[in-house]
Amino acid sequence: MKEYSEKYRIDTEENSSFLEEAQKDLLEFGHQFPSPGGSSYYLGDDGTPWKDRNRETWITSRMVHVYCLGLFLGHPGSGELADAGLKGLRGELHDTEHGGWYAGLTADGNIMPTKQCYAHAFVILAASSALLAGRPGAKELLDEALALYDLRFWNEEEGLSCDTWNTGFTVLDDYRGLNANMHTVEAFLAAADVTGDEKYRVRAGRIIDHVSGWAKRNQWRIPEHFTKEWIPDLECNREKPDDPFKPYGATPGHGIEWARLIVQWALSTWGGPGGEAGRYLTIAENLYNRAVQDAWKADGAPGIVYTTDWDGKPVVHDRMHWTLAEAINTSSVLYHVTGKKQYAENYAEFMQYLDETVIDHVNGSWFHQLDRENRVIGTVWPGKSDLYHALQAMLIPRYLPDLSIAAAVKEKKLWKQMEESV
Repeated sequence: MKEYSEKYRIDTEENSSFLEEAQKDLLEFGHQFPSPGGSSYYLGDDGTPWKDRNRETWITSRMVHVYCLGLFLGHPGSGELADAGLKGLRGELHDTEHGGWYAGLTADGNIMPTKQCYAHAFVILAASSALLAGRPGAKELLDEALALYDLRFWNEEEGLSCDTWNTGFTVLDDYRGLNANMHTVEAFLAAADVTGDEKYRVRAGRIIDHVSGWAKRNQWRIPEHFTKEWIPDLECNREKPDDPFKPYGATPGHGIEWARLIVQWALSTWGGPGGEAGRYLTIAENLYNRAVQDAWKADGAPGIVYTTDWDGKPVVHDRMHWTLAEAINTSSVLYHVTGKKQYAENYAEFMQYLDETVIDHVNGSWFHQLDRENRVIGTVWPGKSDLYHALQAMLIPRYLPDLSIAAAVKEKKLWKQMEESV
């Protein structure tokens, strides 16, 4: 194993200190997110709001989740910041006429069209974390979000969620996608942990079984885009390969992210890595290893390329910050669950790259997009929109992998303490 500084090696005191300091810096960076109505401004390079951009529901929900985590971590002002975002979700972003949540608001306060499954999944995540945090109105928000999701997005017969409605919920788009379903798994696991309603964990498993089958038939590269009959559309957006939500080809970062969610679901369902859970851990390892093999240093430089074609050749070489965050998360989880040294080595390499290249040590937070030579660019993700991926990556390596991160942090379910108690 290559020698890495103790600062980057998993489960060392030095690495824990590094994660804690980075976590504090991230939470400090995001204090200016709330608009007067509560919807989240898009944050710029130094954390200053970019008030000329849309204020979107998915970003607002993420910031509520982030500052609920901040509250559990003792970060000053987190409760007030979470409440500000909740004000937006219960107020200006909420559609009182048709139900659900707008995609967002424009800079001048007009409604952004469509109702997005992706955004509604994040409302569930935000409300789940807020309920854990005891924030006013959180239970009502969660109850409404789950009921609306069940009514409009979840398809019980298919065991999957649709993607996009028009604003009035009268016309359903034919597109089906796995990005929204991935964050639905995350949201359902959080809801199950918070409410005790296991039907949401069961639903998460149904989605996971579909995704696992598609990936296995495709050399563990996950198809992202589908027709309304759930037939993979492998050529979708070939002419716009760097789309921020629907890029052409395989998205290795999603393969990595799915792997972690599958581990969380399997451990929480069976109570440990043995038996039936072991089959899903193998699936998770296959997804993670395929993605890292395809994407990490694919062009010689550190970083995870955004997309590849269906043979694993890079298409968009840019490095998005969220892919590194998920690689940190999943390598740590797989190491803790399997004990395989390759994952510890991956983790150390990712952490060193994070510290040396991706963290903005001058202005705070992480650079959200780098080119193939690791120069900062902003063609897809200018500025530093929110803190969700980065903050979770500073927490997940330290907490038990069978709980949603908000529940684990609140309950102080630290991996190291569990390990020492065995």
